[in-house]
Amino acid sequence: MNLSSRKTMWTVALLSVAVMTTASACGGGGGGGEGAEGEKVSITFAYWGSDARQKLTEEVIKKFEAKNPTIDVEGDFSNWDSYYEKIATKVAANDAPDVMSIEIRGLSEYAGRGALADLSGKVPSADLDQQVLASGQIEGKQFAIPTGVNAFSMIANPAALEKAKKELPDDSSWTWDQWADLAKDISAAGDGVTGAEYNYNPGWLQIYAAQRGEKFYDGTKIGISVETLKSWWAIHQKLIESKGSPDAAKSAEIGATGPEQSLLGTNAGAMGMWWSNQLNALAKSSGQEMTLLRMPKTEGATTGGMFLQPAMFYTASAKTEHPAEAAKLIDFLVNDPDAAAILLSDRGLPTNSKVLATVKDKLPPVDQKTLAFIDEVRSELSPIEAPPKGALEMEDILKRNSEEVLFGRATPDEGAQKFLTEANAAIAG
Repeated sequence: MNLSSRKTMWTVALLSVAVMTTASACGGGGGGGEGAEGEKVSITFAYWGSDARQKLTEEVIKKFEAKNPTIDVEGDFSNWDSYYEKIATKVAANDAPDVMSIEIRGLSEYAGRGALADLSGKVPSADLDQQVLASGQIEGKQFAIPTGVNAFSMIANPAALEKAKKELPDDSSWTWDQWADLAKDISAAGDGVTGAEYNYNPGWLQIYAAQRGEKFYDGTKIGISVETLKSWWAIHQKLIESKGSPDAAKSAEIGATGPEQSLLGTNAGAMGMWWSNQLNALAKSSGQEMTLLRMPKTEGATTGGMFLQPAMFYTASAKTEHPAEAAKLIDFLVNDPDAAAILLSDRGLPTNSKVLATVKDKLPPVDQKTLAFIDEVRSELSPIEAPPKGALEMEDILKRNSEEVLFGRATPDEGAQKFLTEANAAIAG
């Protein structure tokens, strides 16, 4: 999604405040009033993703409807680029879907605008990971239920490293310089495989900043220093200069695609940073066995900086005419083994320990690998809180200013100052 559409999205979201406070409660996406006894109720479930996710979601909806014959669920699917703009428009029109998928970056925004229902006591949560569950709370209210968990990680193709006569690194101790040097050597091996691909995901910068003792968000301010930003961009520049990664233009082109079109996904690269639940998509598209690794560290870091994050949340509209049915759908999605058997790790590994136990042996090998990795590093992962309003704009702001630096249109000092100014403005209001 480009900058202009992001700005449009947030303009619409702001307009929704006035709409929600002045309009009558004419209902959410379900439409209509409560049916007579035995009459079916219709609710809408909005989500984003790939074609594969859409198929899985349609299957899980059918299973829910079979178990709840008085409830019809209409899936409202969008691709990632258009999802939030579509949701903001519907919220502004007082026609929000009854159940909505929301990223942690958008939670404070939508909860703060009064768009989300408080699900405290409405969705059973005793068996959910309580630390992860707490990330769905804003000012003590449970506005969101986590779908599953993942971690932003390094993913490697062992076959590509072996072909370049390189071994997998010791990920308990490797550094960013060692990663960049390994990428350079793989690219230089001459078999047409690039050592690494980089991206501008705020998750990477958050991890890097934590290794330097800084927070990405420090209340309603950015806690990252100019020096940390410059140091982070220096890693990108080292990769480009050594040909350990594609140049800035090619990286920008690749970055606009998903895992299936990435260097890893097309067998054109050996290493890349992705969310752990994307391991499946990368393995399928490449036809290769992939390995999850800890992120490298800065020299002398006392923490790895990695964190356990909800893959996404399920939320209910504050204006739904069918709150009980909306809560029942969310309950099914997170607490029913039949739902987990269909979705597996598509929305992250289940946070319900009992549900995870029932499907653990049914997980395909790639999901077993993800589960084993999360279990291995769980004690090293930091808890996460919902970032402030405006966080959904952060990836665009970071990408835009990073490209200005890497394309040579701005110095690192200029880029850092501009990023901090724009980022602080985004989360200030």
